[in-house]
This record gives sequence, structure tokens and C-alpha cells, in this order.
Amino acid sequence: MELRHLRVVCAIADAGSVTKAAAVLGLAAPALTTQLQRIERAFGGQLFDRDRRGARPTPLGELVLARARVLLPAVQGLEEEATRFAGLARDSGGDGLPGYRIGAVNGPLIGGVVHRLAAAQPSAQLSTYPSWSSAELSAMLLDARLDFALIGTCGEATPPDDGRLVWHTVATAPVFVLLPASHPYADADEVALADLAGSRWAATPGDGCFADCFAAACARAGFTPSPIHESDLGGCADLVRGGSVVALCQPTFREIAGVRAVPLAATPLRWRHLIGWHPDSPAARVAPRLIDYAEQSYTDAIRLSPTYTRWLTHHP
Repeated sequence: MELRHLRVVCAIADAGSVTKAAAVLGLAAPALTTQLQRIERAFGGQLFDRDRRGARPTPLGELVLARARVLLPAVQGLEEEATRFAGLARDSGGDGLPGYRIGAVNGPLIGGVVHRLAAAQPSAQLSTYPSWSSAELSAMLLDARLDFALIGTCGEATPPDDGRLVWHTVATAPVFVLLPASHPYADADEVALADLAGSRWAATPGDGCFADCFAAACARAGFTPSPIHESDLGGCADLVRGGSVVALCQPTFREIAGVRAVPLAATPLRWRHLIGWHPDSPAARVAPRLIDYAEQSYTDAIRLSPTYTRWLTHHP
């Protein structure tokens, strides 16, 4: 049994008769009749009831047709996708990928990277995988379930699986604090960590050493912080707007009504944005391009943050 035999069965069912199907297929009616008889022998039974009124599928014919109408489009889709794959590889001189699977933790890079990839390779398949865990994304790189990962680490902390994966630092940024608009320091140029000693804290979740580094920074400032409330970015903003907490945030945070992103004096905490890939994967060929997209995306994020832009003029 070959795919062309299934196409014959579908053509006869669609045309309603062997004669009409033969005309559509460009065959003589006797030749198509002989071919149908061979197909029916292969399936072990009659596929059509044929008389002067035409050809109607038998129960066995209905079964074969149902499967054929799923299988034939799937095979056609496979052929088209394989052709696009080969064409992209040729067009890019062997350096392009037909698709990009990108994992990302909370950060300002993923939107810009995907936008630039879509513009550069409109036919490429793009998929994203969000996670709070850098370790999870690293494991997915090692298992070839992702092509690239956009993660963050605290200060100079070593990223996960540093010996087996390649990590490139896109940017190193200060950690800011998100304050309600009614807070005494909401409009200040900066606020000392010690001045927030009595606050309740919030931050987005994640693995790594950030919580320990934050506790150490607070200890240097002379206090022990309250336990951190973990929530997504929107949840943190809502908690801050309500006046119950202050939140740690990235300097590229886009300010919204009721909250302010304020730099911490003396920069007690830093955050590194990294892009990673497996050195032996096909993604390694296009890593320089993705690095460039990530760096451009971070530059764009800075431009959208007047507070961070001002801070950078004094802390180049």
C-alpha cells in the first residue's frame, strides 16, 4: 500500500464515481477500475458499492477514507515543513535554524529577541517557555528541549551547569526598589537600604542565591529583613500599590500608576542577564546573532525607563 493508493480512494469518493475520478486523475476508466481492484484486495474487502448511479463507500471504505483524510494532509505538511527547513538552511548558508525554542525567566529580553527573530526569519518557528527556575531552563538546554535560555544570576554568581553550557553576559544591572507613590522616598533620586529597614518585602520568585545576597546586604545595612513575599511581577506591583510592601525590581521596570522604581544607594545588589546555549547544539552556529538581538533588546528596555536612564548618566 502506497500513499498514491489512498489518494485514488479519496478521489473516487470525492467524485462519486470511478469514471469521474478517472477524468480528474487523468487516467482511463478501465485502468482506474483495475487499480481500485488491486487496492481492495490489499485491504481485504470491497471499498465501494458501484452501480450505474456511481460509487458509494462501504463501511470498510468509510474506515479507509477516515484514516486517509488524516494521513494525507499530515504527509503533505511534513513535506512542506521539510522543504522550508532545507530552504532556510540554504538561504542562511547553513547558519540559520528553521525554528527557535527559547526559555526565559522574568526579564526585559524575551520580547525584543522574539521580535527581531520574527523580523529576520519570518518563516522560522518560534516558541517560548517561561519559567521561574534557571536550573530548569539549563536542564532543558542539556536535554535539547530548548535552543536558548535567557536567565539571570545574582552579582557574580556562577550560572547553572556552567561547565557544560555556554553563558554570555548581556548586561549587569543594579537592583532597584519599587515603592508606593505615597512613600516618603518615592520621588527621591535614591534611597538607602537602611532607610527601608522596617518594610515588608516582595520579589518575583526564582532559584539561585538572590535571597541570601539580599539578606547579607540587609545585614551590612544593620537590619534583618522580614520574609520576602513572592509573587509574579503584576502581583508585586499590586502589593506595592496597596502600600503593604516594597518590592525589589529590575531597573528596566516600566513604571505604572501608583508605584515608583527608585535606585538603592551604593548599589548593594546587582543582577546579571545571561543568554545560554549548548556548545554542541545547532544553536551554537547562530549564538552571535542571538547575543546581538539580546543586547539590542536590553538597550531598548533602558530607553523606556527614564529613571534608569538618569541613573546611568551618573553611574556609567
